[in-house]
Amino acid sequence: MTKQAQQTVLAAELPERGQPLAGGVFGTRYWLNGVERALILLPDELSGPWGEYGVEIKGAGSYSDGEANTRAMAEAGSVIAVKALELDGFIPSCLEGQLLMAAKAEGLVVLNEERWHHLSTQRSAYSAYDMDFGDGWRSDSVKYDERLARPVRSLPIQ
Repeated sequence: MTKQAQQTVLAAELPERGQPLAGGVFGTRYWLNGVERALILLPDELSGPWGEYGVEIKGAGSYSDGEANTRAMAEAGSVIAVKALELDGFIPSCLEGQLLMAAKAEGLVVLNEERWHHLSTQRSAYSAYDMDFGDGWRSDSVKYDERLARPVRSLPIQ
């Protein structure tokens, strides 16, 4: 029997930022599509290419909704996207990556600074965004580049 991930969190039960929540570390509160959410950094670190070079994936271009991007990536065959979803998580979008960097700068989360990380936001058929968590630089690289991906989870706050 598999354990199902927590689906929501009550505002009164939110821990302090930087504390454990839903199998990870609570990074911050943010708004997405009119819903206040808790962004949780999962402990897993994945590695692989973003996806297939030269193929534009419909639904993977959101700057804010990493879960929607990751689902579109997985449907198109992205191995790291499938792995992230199997963890009941997703690859962060550009916005969610910036929120993680802000939490890191405040000493609330720990991120690997040695390699660039994929973000789930696609830039074109040939490239997708990535981030250096050492200094917060965001760039883009070709989709077949081997990069890390640090899954997150986002829970609606009730």
